[in-house]
Amino acid sequence: MKRMGLAALAMLACAHLQARADAVEDFYKGKTVRVVVGVAPGSGYDLNARAVAKYMGKYLPGHPTFIVQNQPGSGSISMTNTLCNAGPFDGTVIGASFGGIPTATLFTPSVARFDPLKINWLGTTNQETHVGYVWHTAPVQSFDEVFKTRLLVGAQAPGVTQYDFPTLSNAVLGTRFKVVSGYESTPAVHAAMERGEVQGVGASGWVTLKLLNSDWLKNGTVKPIIQWGLKKNPDLPDVPLALDYAKTPEDRDALKLMFVRLTIGRPFFMPPNTPPDRVAAMRKAFDAVMKDKDFIAEEAKLKLDVIPLDGDEVLGILKEAYKTSPAVVERLRKILNTR
Repeated sequence: MKRMGLAALAMLACAHLQARADAVEDFYKGKTVRVVVGVAPGSGYDLNARAVAKYMGKYLPGHPTFIVQNQPGSGSISMTNTLCNAGPFDGTVIGASFGGIPTATLFTPSVARFDPLKINWLGTTNQETHVGYVWHTAPVQSFDEVFKTRLLVGAQAPGVTQYDFPTLSNAVLGTRFKVVSGYESTPAVHAAMERGEVQGVGASGWVTLKLLNSDWLKNGTVKPIIQWGLKKNPDLPDVPLALDYAKTPEDRDALKLMFVRLTIGRPFFMPPNTPPDRVAAMRKAFDAVMKDKDFIAEEAKLKLDVIPLDGDEVLGILKEAYKTSPAVVERLRKILNTR
């Protein structure tokens, strides 16, 4: 009898799981899922999100159609606020944001109206290195020179590494970056460099630079002068690491907290209160895409390395980040003027 009871329970459990799977498939069949990118079209983040969207329907039960929309603004905060507060919460929308969004409520609590620990993180496609680079005619051609000579760098908005990292560098390391913000996208900043409005970029994705303007790197039109991250990128053995310029443990702690966004890289999420079974199915599909040979090949064409983290890994990193000393967080808020 005991064996029969256990067998019956196992059959009931399997039936319950199958019913959940069927419910997810039935829901998504014939549906359209929107992937809303928090940056303008044409950037590395946008192209990466479009590559992910192309393959998600292959692995999600019901095989819905995936479309990509763009909602730039405030370093992806506008898009994330919209999705987390207005939804929809039925599983038909995914957000694709800058890596700074998961820690945004630490640094910009007045404008980031969401709780990153309640967001349903699907994972990230890439862990990143960001670099600062200068135009070939800029008066500064090395990071050491930025301590003595002002360098005009273009940026999108506070909350994006293009703005935050040179600002942080000025306060913590003593550099002399002058940040000019308000550009819509990285291509727009690059166009401003060509026009002579700015002399470089304080921080932007290494893969984005390779994707958008690899010819600039080949012919010396731009020169990387610093890399931001916890360790050097193998592509850049001769470019100094910003962390090595930190003079005190407190300075290192501040830089390391800011670099969490690089570890998280290019995250994808679903809003809070999305049905758990649909989140689970979307996470499983996202993980499958990260292993898809065609997707990996397409990312390689975009000069993007697939170095993924799953949703649980992203959440684990965030839980540790949100345990950071309040003194370190307050210092960074003052530096970034986000109190």
